[in-house]
Amino acid sequence: MSPVARPTAAFFDLDKTIIARSSTFAFSKEFQAGGLISRGAVLRSAYAQFVYLVGGADHDQMEKMRQFMSQLVAGWDVQTVQDIVADTLHNIVDPLVYDEAVELIEAHHAEGRDVIIVSTSGVEMVEPIGAMLGADHVVATRMEVADGKYTGKIRFYAYAENKAKAISDLARKRGYDLAECYAYSDSVTDVTMLETVGHPFAVNPDKDLRKVAKERGWPILVFERPVALGSRVKLPPAKPTLAALAVAGVAGVGTAVWLNARRARRTRGS
Repeated sequence: MSPVARPTAAFFDLDKTIIARSSTFAFSKEFQAGGLISRGAVLRSAYAQFVYLVGGADHDQMEKMRQFMSQLVAGWDVQTVQDIVADTLHNIVDPLVYDEAVELIEAHHAEGRDVIIVSTSGVEMVEPIGAMLGADHVVATRMEVADGKYTGKIRFYAYAENKAKAISDLARKRGYDLAECYAYSDSVTDVTMLETVGHPFAVNPDKDLRKVAKERGWPILVFERPVALGSRVKLPPAKPTLAALAVAGVAGVGTAVWLNARRARRTRGS
């Protein structure tokens, strides 16, 4: 008798791999509208998003983001965060999903593989996004909670080697044959995650991951078609965004960041 094939999975990073921006910073305006963060925090989030999109994020930048987010969420009410994410998820994430990623997820499911999202973003955001995409499981950062509020401490940081360990632990638990599994990411900080499986792919890679991928012969994929997820899968009805009344105050944040960067370049040039 031939041996029974072991189950397999496809592991996807989330930000800039499945969706076209940072899932954490995508909710900054909604968190402001919900009374959780100040306008100044929204501006800092927008700047961090700008840096992330333009140049990727190395270990030092990710550590600064981790410290910033830890300090930011200390004292937040967990239920309030969950309610804001639930009320605004459709409006925020739906237009940002890469069509190519949705096709890959569907293809892996058709081949009988589990689809697992592995993201540095918080579980409060990653789990509902995963549910929208039909993921079988998510691995995400988890904050410490006491008396229904975040303490500011991190219980599990889903980043770099921690992602790889979480994948290996899940493989032991579920019996995955990692040599036959797939993984997708855009960032050099996920090299250890990609090394864990037999079929690693660099998606929209930053320059350092592109270099590693070329050296190791890993396939490089380019995703460039953000699509309304509702055009591909059946979604629950969209809810009105909680940020509607705050749009006037924060809609120009991204433009302001761009203009400031442009002005700084002109100043250096002169």
